[in-house]
Amino acid sequence: MNAYRDRSTLLLALAILALSVGMATPSGAQEAVLELNPATTRVDFTLRGFPHTVHGTFKLKRGTIRVDSATGNADGLVIVDAASGDSGNHARDSEMNESILETQRYPEIRFTLQRVEGQGVPQGEFRVKVRGLFWLHGTEHEVTLDAQARLAGQEWTATTHFVVPYVAWGLRDPSIFILRVADKVEIDLTATGHVTWTPVVQTKSGGPPKESGH
Repeated sequence: MNAYRDRSTLLLALAILALSVGMATPSGAQEAVLELNPATTRVDFTLRGFPHTVHGTFKLKRGTIRVDSATGNADGLVIVDAASGDSGNHARDSEMNESILETQRYPEIRFTLQRVEGQGVPQGEFRVKVRGLFWLHGTEHEVTLDAQARLAGQEWTATTHFVVPYVAWGLRDPSIFILRVADKVEIDLTATGHVTWTPVVQTKSGGPPKESGH
């Protein structure tokens, strides 16, 4: 159940991955535009508890991220379908949607990127740190995630592992009687997508940079 809350974190991870790719642009001022691929992006969650541990998945709805390779500044939006959580148990998933995530009221979990930090490479593997805000169950949270990314041509892949303290964030603890679950959910994200670069040129007057072609 708590896994649902992690969806937002998942989004964040996706964003991170994308951002990491943005840092690996060719020399010169560049803006990296990363499109996340919902079909090949995988979000897995693990909710430890007694008498058993629950495993499941969530679905990415869409995501587009823009990163300035020179400054690390970023913007973009990553969205996860709050009602897509699948733990293999219909009754459990229904309870999560209705009484914990309240997906009728909050159908989406959104993450807004703000900045990317790390040393990217033109091709190959590298690590990055992404900072941003994500909206879960009507509340916004500041998050910083670490990710391992890989860039091959125009395609990128990124993975990250993180923990979401859903109870501390105000969501209901689903534990009852002898059924006990952790107050945190573990998320493992494998994100994939396509990246394109747009040169950013500085005006002669020293004004703000403009994207070429605009």
